[in-house]
Amino acid sequence: MTIPPEKIELFLEKHLLSVEKPGRYIGGELNQVRKEWRDQIKVALAFPDIYDIGLPNLGLLILYEIINKREDALAERVYAPWLDMETVMRDAQIPLYALESKHPLLDFDVIAFTLPYESIYTNVLNMINMAGIPLDAKERTQSYPLIIAGGHAAYNPEPMARFIDAFILGDGEYIMDRFIDQIHNSRSTGQSKTELLKLLANLPGVYVPSLYRPQYNQAGQLTAVTPIDKTLPAVLHKHMSPDLPVAPARPLVPNIDVVHNRIAVEIMRGCTRGCRFCHAGFINRPVRERSVDEILAIIETSLQNTGYEEVALLSLSSSDYSHIEELIDSIQSRFEGKNLTISLPSLRIESFSVDLMEKLRTARPGGFTLAPEAATDRIRRTINKVIDDESLFSTVREIYQRGWQTIKLYFMIGHPNETDEDVIAIANLCNQVLAEGRKVIGNRANLNVGVATFVPKPHTPFQWVRTNTPEEIRHKQEIFRQHIKSRAIKYSLSQPDETIFEAMLTRGDRRMADAILYAWQNGAKFDAWRDKFRSHIWTEAFSHAGIDPETAIHRNKEKIEVFPWDHINPGVNRSYLLAEYERSLAGELRQDCREQCFACGILPFYQDLRMQNPGDHWKCPEILVN
Repeated sequence: MTIPPEKIELFLEKHLLSVEKPGRYIGGELNQVRKEWRDQIKVALAFPDIYDIGLPNLGLLILYEIINKREDALAERVYAPWLDMETVMRDAQIPLYALESKHPLLDFDVIAFTLPYESIYTNVLNMINMAGIPLDAKERTQSYPLIIAGGHAAYNPEPMARFIDAFILGDGEYIMDRFIDQIHNSRSTGQSKTELLKLLANLPGVYVPSLYRPQYNQAGQLTAVTPIDKTLPAVLHKHMSPDLPVAPARPLVPNIDVVHNRIAVEIMRGCTRGCRFCHAGFINRPVRERSVDEILAIIETSLQNTGYEEVALLSLSSSDYSHIEELIDSIQSRFEGKNLTISLPSLRIESFSVDLMEKLRTARPGGFTLAPEAATDRIRRTINKVIDDESLFSTVREIYQRGWQTIKLYFMIGHPNETDEDVIAIANLCNQVLAEGRKVIGNRANLNVGVATFVPKPHTPFQWVRTNTPEEIRHKQEIFRQHIKSRAIKYSLSQPDETIFEAMLTRGDRRMADAILYAWQNGAKFDAWRDKFRSHIWTEAFSHAGIDPETAIHRNKEKIEVFPWDHINPGVNRSYLLAEYERSLAGELRQDCREQCFACGILPFYQDLRMQNPGDHWKCPEILVN
């Protein structure tokens, strides 16, 4: 049973001042879209973390604009309430509601969750529960909203398959219109939820887990995930668009300070570097770029509609954008005198990157970030990260010489076949970087270092690789600490228990749902927040579900082993990933795909989609032509 929006408005008037940051819960932001409720398809775009983190999410903002452009649909937003607000809402028996209209989520036709990472799974369950909706998809009748999900974590949908009606795989911005069309058709013909799900399952990039069954052998090992109906595809292919989606013309301007108060423009999607640990680098192939003119137009329109003074040019490797120098020169020319700050994340370790940052800055910034990832040639060859120490030192000297006083370096421990000497080399490299800085600017040189622990991800060449045990992680972290020579080097290390938690969820099969449910029932939520993560709950949860970390993540997988995500195809062939894994074991580098095509599978995958969807808009990306 639902409640009227007016009751929620009265609740907010009474209780908002009793919670932290009430601006999270009221809506009404500049550029918010508030449409009159009538006979449309109503979609609640749900981000399973707090407003401060979810509002700037570019994927959600794009879907918000795409859906609201339709006359026959509307989109509103909902974020996870913080603990204080959740307590107040539950005590007052107020269900989770959308910000724009204050309608409870039960009033919507679709609730669409963004899943950028695995540590928000319990938040998804918590939000569904706060909405008054059964958690198990099989218990949700026709009267409940359809619950769907997409995002990077959806490329292994099995751990959340019990709770989600349908996953959208790939570029959801392009499949959403067809998805809504199908719901409209189903509604007009009076189809049941079961009939609707079967129709949705035939859309490109849509996976309906209730129509697929996992199979196990007598030892409990997964042997396949297969459709229960022979008319359904045995392998689910991601949906891939020919170009980048139209950027939001009127981005939302938040009520409160959020993690990224800026305009975000995706200048390029995909990467050709082939770092073997990089999940995003494989699932986002091929490279697609915006034109310089399009980027300038997006910036111009967004500035007019928001009043922001910062623009972030987003991609996996911004300096790989083929027209980057022209873009920066054009930005400087077009927006000269407007006090506009441009940020370029994810730059390569080379002088060219320093030149780019030097061109764009208007004042001396606080720091400059580089990601060597490893410190020995052996591990660099293993992970396919093509750099050398002298290139790093040369770049570091240029950074310090040009006025930056702080450099941040990112490394990972736990790479395949890593030794203590490889970890010591990370510490020694940090000591040398600081020494180079002090040669240039003396004691003003500072160094911040982030050392994460590697988690093997699905659909990468390292999906066959084991995760280090907590004891191995602590041992390597202690070695690193012992070899740092200066207090001017500030470092942060990942928590071993959090690494194990991430690895278990990212590599889990459908049985992981029991652990996720148990953890949520015992108080787990906001697991991505270090001070809220409770490792003992998850240890109990894995044990309750009968999942042994030693078997699940602490052993190398057999080359013929079936993975929970093998029925999901991101466009890169398993045979190519296996060949890359074997090259990593042999210490063989693979050059940039821009220089030569290595037949990973994405080109014929792309061309097949062009054949199925003919038209001038399917122009092959420049990288594939060359």
